[in-house]
Amino acid sequence: MGQKVNPNIFRLAKTKTGKTWKSSWFADSKTYSKLILEDEKIRNYIEKKCYFAGVVNIGIKRFSKRINIELLVARPGLVIGRGGKELDSMKTDLSRMLSSVSQNKNIDIQVEEFKNPDMSAKLIAEKLAYQLQKRMPYRRAVISAMEKAMAGGALGIKIILAGRINGAEISRREKFAQGKVSLSTIKANLDYYETPSATRSGYIGIKVYLNLPDVITA
Repeated sequence: MGQKVNPNIFRLAKTKTGKTWKSSWFADSKTYSKLILEDEKIRNYIEKKCYFAGVVNIGIKRFSKRINIELLVARPGLVIGRGGKELDSMKTDLSRMLSSVSQNKNIDIQVEEFKNPDMSAKLIAEKLAYQLQKRMPYRRAVISAMEKAMAGGALGIKIILAGRINGAEISRREKFAQGKVSLSTIKANLDYYETPSATRSGYIGIKVYLNLPDVITA
């Protein structure tokens, strides 16, 4: 049986920059597991509330007196809201969610725009999942996503669908690829994301491998 490893984690120390680290904090053995759970609750809340804003990355930094949350999104206006109303509402909800483990509940949320949505494996996968739920022809959706990514400057892209594709009675696995996607090279700046698409016929697993240039600006 093959041993699978997440392509992002495999290359984290070699190619990933500080912005791609999901968490940056220190804790002792007594509170470490509780803070990990807190981070997961924060991310699940933000992913659900800001789903249509196109969340690319959620970075959490903990300090002695505050918690910094850095959001990288495709549509920051939906997160901030008119006059910052949505952002204030999010801060209030997150403050209530934090347990007594956190010494201070001061939360600072920074929102940054991701200018090229076609250069994010997460956004590509989530868009494909939505299109498959709406019964869009899967080949058209996948080919369109790959062409947009290549036009945006990607060196290569690979998309794998697995499940009851197109409502078939027997599940199958289909792979689509353009350009060069080297999974065995640690130096490659590879972005990866996987998500299920809950169609009427059943779940379809979506995996997106995106080979990015050496330098990608937000």
